[in-house]
Amino acid sequence: MRLFIAMLTATLALGGQAHAQPQPRTPAERQTLTDLAYVLGQSHALRQACAGQADQFWRARMRALVAAEAPDPVFEGQLKGAFNTGFAATQAATPRCAPDVRRREAAAAARGRALASSLTGPVAVDDPSR
Repeated sequence: MRLFIAMLTATLALGGQAHAQPQPRTPAERQTLTDLAYVLGQSHALRQACAGQADQFWRARMRALVAAEAPDPVFEGQLKGAFNTGFAATQAATPRCAPDVRRREAAAAARGRALASSLTGPVAVDDPSR
């Protein structure tokens, strides 16, 4: 999970740099960001299932992603819609903390790492949990 957070942080940092460049995100990159927003929504629902609704860890990361990307209003709506869809679908399937939540969180983290890596390339992270 820490590696996913580190890669997401790197993605957010690069997102701001990419936005400053004259070329906008490619359609493939926009789709990857949309997929990442969906995974963040899933992660948010899974974390809240065990930590409670007051936990806003992944929602804060989503806000940071949107702020770093500074997308046009249409794309911002798509990103937020993907987050909300991932959250709602996962919350409906996981209304409370269950034994498989940690496994599902790990699967979401793996998916998020893959998506973040495709946007940033390999990220060197000193992660003692690996």
